[in-house]
Amino acid sequence: MKKTIVFTDLDGTLLDYYTYSFDKALPALDALKQEDIPLVICSSKTATEIEYYREKLENHHPFISENGGGIFIPRGYFVFDIQTGGYDITEEGYYCVLRLGASYSVLRMAIEELRSEGFPIRGFGDMTIEEVAALAGLSLKEAAMAKERDFDEPFILGGSGMKTRDLLQAIKEKGFSFTEGRFFHLIGNSDKGRAVSILTAFYRRQFGTLTTLALGDGPNDIPMLREVDYPVIVQRPDGNYDGRIDIPNLIRAEGIGPEGWNRAVNGLICRA
Repeated sequence: MKKTIVFTDLDGTLLDYYTYSFDKALPALDALKQEDIPLVICSSKTATEIEYYREKLENHHPFISENGGGIFIPRGYFVFDIQTGGYDITEEGYYCVLRLGASYSVLRMAIEELRSEGFPIRGFGDMTIEEVAALAGLSLKEAAMAKERDFDEPFILGGSGMKTRDLLQAIKEKGFSFTEGRFFHLIGNSDKGRAVSILTAFYRRQFGTLTTLALGDGPNDIPMLREVDYPVIVQRPDGNYDGRIDIPNLIRAEGIGPEGWNRAVNGLICRA
């Protein structure tokens, strides 16, 4: 029998866009636990933020932080030695960490360079905890966790749409990438898709044949959605789907955020 693995975004998907609640997804979350189906969080959030939600969710599976910048695998989770995989792996507390993204210090240098070139850009590293909290609708505790970054710098830009296009071109010319969720994000040569592909290979080595699902709501989820058997997007707060996401076999779940997540996961568990 195939083993099912579920990958999920957090903000606007498993978590409500405004309240960050996952209450409407509880029935499907309980079903995953009953069926012993791993739920792998794959988010733009930091490792500290994800650990905060993993504790609430009673989740003990690997997770992917900062848009694919890092893969955090609990020690001993897989029966084989992942150190033989040829990746940059470090042991950090409870986890073996695969570092795929650019370092935060390098990303911050790029932000400074872009600002010196005339782009009115501000990253989380330029903001106080209070500013991040107000901008993202977070508590001060959550905003502090959001600033503990390793591989990805969320940023905002003043000015016109033309200035935005110029900035994104300048980012590419510097050898960096960007993606978009609740904010724009400056990243290196990493994305959610690469991280999901690596973890899927580990799971396949452990369990054999797999069925994979992924759920998201925005453009930064596209690489992740491309890597799985059942790619799912949920409705955004306005009731629409993000029109920038258009990939083969895409499933558009009925329901906003965690409500759509709950409906899709319950339906796909039966199908898988």
